[in-house]
Amino acid sequence: MSPSVQNKKTMDELVDFVQSEFRKMADPVKAPQMQAYMKNRSPFYGINKPERVAVTRQFKKEFRPANQSEWTEAILALWNLQYREEKYAALDYAVQFPQYFEPESLKLYGQLVREGAWWDLVDFVVSQLVSPTLLRHREKVRPTIEQWIDDKSLWIRRTALLSQLKHKDQLDESQLFGHVLMRCEEKEFFIRKAIGWALRDYSWTNPEAIHSFLGQHGSKLSGLSFREASKELIRSGYKKKSAH
Repeated sequence: MSPSVQNKKTMDELVDFVQSEFRKMADPVKAPQMQAYMKNRSPFYGINKPERVAVTRQFKKEFRPANQSEWTEAILALWNLQYREEKYAALDYAVQFPQYFEPESLKLYGQLVREGAWWDLVDFVVSQLVSPTLLRHREKVRPTIEQWIDDKSLWIRRTALLSQLKHKDQLDESQLFGHVLMRCEEKEFFIRKAIGWALRDYSWTNPEAIHSFLGQHGSKLSGLSFREASKELIRSGYKKKSAH
């Protein structure tokens, strides 16, 4: 029977397992290079993703949470450790148990985004946690996303803009386009990039809608946002086709 992370001892076992395995794989040459790439946000062990995943794939077998509370506690136990790979491990743990992608998890997601405050962590939370939770519980989650688009944190605003990634034909156009127009005058790079990414992602599903939106509102977007949003339309030759 797989151990639970319900009590202090097994929570310690989860942390000890991750730290023990990561220390064995630590690379003192790669570590400073990886830290520099991430603008020295936190120290690294120097472990590449495939090696890290070989460890974290054991979570589902060995450290399965019994309920939502245990799931959250386990995520935070890893998240609050010192090294970047430990934070990655926290997120890897989270995605292995999608049964806990519930509206009440938004508080946790918001915490991870605010504390992560850099693209590698934030974009994982958005695409792997926030997006599927919104898709599954749109009516209950949407009000929070509507609050996030006006948040003081640029990372929370970025999360709101990207919250419908991979929603395809279930995407809420009014929300996406409304949020883009609300944030289109921002000068922050990560917001401008998110606008382009969100529009480009939907262009795979509905190029006509994106073509029309850019035709009507493209002049309001930054050059970066417009270029990013147009990439798939240009690649597929949609503009040329639509002219005939």
